[in-house]
Amino acid sequence: MPTIITHAAVPLLLGAAAGSRRISHRLLAAGAIAAMLPDADVLGFKFGIGYATAFGHRGASHSIAFALLLGLLAAALHRPLRSSAWCAFGFVGLAALSHPLLDALTNGGLGVALAWPWDLHRYFFPFRPIEVSPIGARFFSARGWVVIQSELLWVWLPAALLALTLWRWRLRHDRHGSTVPRMQ
Repeated sequence: MPTIITHAAVPLLLGAAAGSRRISHRLLAAGAIAAMLPDADVLGFKFGIGYATAFGHRGASHSIAFALLLGLLAAALHRPLRSSAWCAFGFVGLAALSHPLLDALTNGGLGVALAWPWDLHRYFFPFRPIEVSPIGARFFSARGWVVIQSELLWVWLPAALLALTLWRWRLRHDRHGSTVPRMQ
């Protein structure tokens, strides 16, 4: 898995590039939390939930269904998030979905249960350039540094370039009287 900070980086960079008129600060925070939340499943280890089970690490919480559920929760809470229901659903749902998609690009673990509850198979992408992150204190080692370098190259750089492109597009369209509606 990429590090928890890297999971949050994707919605934070893209949301910030979209601007606070479209993605409120509260919605931005909700997106970052949604992108990190699937890894709360590691708490299952403390309760004897096996890695390869449906509710184990990279199981149900790493599914499209879980991302949709978080998106629906955000839509229901759109007013406190200072957003439209559709924008809250889309931003939080996509932020949550970014987590298993990034995990499917890693070179370790059992894959992600994207199709849970219909299919318990764990999936990886054919191209897996991201070094899998060690869990816990082992992260603070030479292996952890290799993971950070991998994430900078394969996650942070592409996300930053996409965010920069989105930001420039937004500035150009805002300056010329864009027809893009405000999402709040």
